[in-house]
Amino acid sequence: MNLSRTWAIARKEFIHIYRDPRSLGLVILMPALLMLLFGYAVTLDVKKVKMAVLNYDGAQESLSFIHRFTGSPYFDFFGFVQNEREMRRLIDEGAIKMGLVLRHDFSRTVKAGKKAPVQVVLDGSDSNTANIILSYVQAVVRDYTQEKTFLKIERMGRKRPEPPLEGRTRIWFNEELESKNYFIPGLVAVIISIIGVLLTGQVVVREWEKGTMELLISTPVRKAELIIGKLFPYFFLGLLDLSLAVLMGRLVFQVPLRGSVLLLLILSCVYLIVALAMGLTISAIAGTQLFANQMAMIIGFLPTFLLSGFTFVISNMPFWLQVITYGIAPRYYVTIVKEIFLKGSDLSFLWRETLVLVGMGLLGLVVATRSFKKELR
Repeated sequence: MNLSRTWAIARKEFIHIYRDPRSLGLVILMPALLMLLFGYAVTLDVKKVKMAVLNYDGAQESLSFIHRFTGSPYFDFFGFVQNEREMRRLIDEGAIKMGLVLRHDFSRTVKAGKKAPVQVVLDGSDSNTANIILSYVQAVVRDYTQEKTFLKIERMGRKRPEPPLEGRTRIWFNEELESKNYFIPGLVAVIISIIGVLLTGQVVVREWEKGTMELLISTPVRKAELIIGKLFPYFFLGLLDLSLAVLMGRLVFQVPLRGSVLLLLILSCVYLIVALAMGLTISAIAGTQLFANQMAMIIGFLPTFLLSGFTFVISNMPFWLQVITYGIAPRYYVTIVKEIFLKGSDLSFLWRETLVLVGMGLLGLVVATRSFKKELR
């Protein structure tokens, strides 16, 4: 391999990127935009649930129970309604997510030590949100019931019993249960996939469409030199976007980075080679830039977004789809990034994913080189 010829190809590609403001904008603005969107707009956290109350009782006991909801940071009290028709209208309009209905005999039943039924009306159009809200309601009701039970025992002159078990919950790696800590590390893989596959998917087919490939064919540049020379500028841009994503995750969103930055950089370089080789293979096969873009979206972006574990948990997918995920590189890289960011894992825990990515990278370079034909079409 002649390094001077390889560097000449790389330099030519650098000049082309510099003279193409759209590519530069895609490289610089898209990672920042994705980070801001996923960091602020996309969240699984359910807080400030709009709720309305239909209180047929009106006594102090019912108001005390309602205060358990209004004083919680998870609920946002919308107001009292006069009848069920008004509550149904508010739910239909999307003004509230939950309605609470207390019967006329609520206070009397509670004071008598009996079970008082409480109706909770939920907007089930979003099943995940409805389940989370239901768990919040059950927690409030459980605490209220436990307190009333203990007060009844004390009024009877008995000693409050000590519970046989005391549960102490300890959450590791994402103590605040913030969804941004789950999304932001995986978003690094999405950004590198976009830069790696989408941009390099244009490099060869663009030469054919512009008519400059004939000039390259007439030169003594070999296929391997051409492939490496064209990959190098985008490898550099991928590292630039990686740095931007990591810095925004740490400084803007305060996502913890507990592992080694050097290990993250090295393994990201391996995955970047996999993504670049896939994009170059697409570019060598595709006949037009439009077709290359479509293939890059289907083969590169969508599997990263949907099948890597970035958005959806792989273990919850159908078995046949779980089998498919073993053949896509983003699955392993998303695991690596999350393990390094949140758990601080080292190579002794990540060697399997690393070996798979190294194998995919070498195979990808071979396929990309053989897919490119240095001959006229």
